[in-house]
Amino acid sequence: MKQAYFGVAVLFVVGLLTSGMFLLLSHLASAYRPSTVKAMPYESGIDPLGDTRERYSVKFYIVAMLFIVFDIETIFFLPWAVIFRDLGVFGLIEMFIFIFVLGVGLAYAWKKGALEWD
Repeated sequence: MKQAYFGVAVLFVVGLLTSGMFLLLSHLASAYRPSTVKAMPYESGIDPLGDTRERYSVKFYIVAMLFIVFDIETIFFLPWAVIFRDLGVFGLIEMFIFIFVLGVGLAYAWKKGALEWD
């Protein structure tokens, strides 16, 4: 019974040794020379201004969540388009309902002012 797992054990040991070897080689070959200039935060070539723990507006997160929701929902169009002919009229009606629900969600977010960037 133990012979069946011998190949897995050898593969595991070889993987550990290889990853350890690569970590050791990268540490030995690196040109790591810390300095105060390298330790400073870098923001697009401009010296940092203010506190790094600045609070973001909640609208930033709402817009990000809306983008993710609508972006992921549009991914469902691809499988529908692939089997569109097999679904027939029923699939077309389902997609219209899906688009209607997405449109209602977008209209609600728009009406609440979630997309206004002040």
